[in-house]
Amino acid sequence: MARLPVTIRDMHLGDVEGVAEIEAEAFADAWAPSAFRDLLSHGYARLRVACEGSGAIAGYCVLLRAADEGEIANICTALVHRGRSIGAQLLDDALQFADTTDLAAVYLEVRTSNGPARDLYGSRGFELVGRRRHYYQHPTEDALVLRRVRPVGPPA
Repeated sequence: MARLPVTIRDMHLGDVEGVAEIEAEAFADAWAPSAFRDLLSHGYARLRVACEGSGAIAGYCVLLRAADEGEIANICTALVHRGRSIGAQLLDDALQFADTTDLAAVYLEVRTSNGPARDLYGSRGFELVGRRRHYYQHPTEDALVLRRVRPVGPPA
């Protein structure tokens, strides 16, 4: 499938229902719409949506910040748009933000069986730092904990 060009912008309250629909179609243990609404009111949370040309939401990303570290708590692409680089565009947006706001590291968890996501994260410099046994439910599966350390620029 060809790359789908999207516009990435901040999530608004009016986006929550569309985001929750994407979440529910992708995850058996989906976040409730109230979780997204709650995070929108917190300064430590950065919620972004990827919109296709028509304005429809094609994916979203939730980045949480604490001190000088970040966690990608949730990143998802609508099933109809999988394989069109939307997840990569959202991840790149989050990592650019992390780098420009001096986050020393960004963490995330991924299912051991999610090869495409693991490949994407590896291509962006994420490395394995741990495993959470039986972290995911429906089906039960381990989570791999990955970390990306902020790249160091070339010497001056």
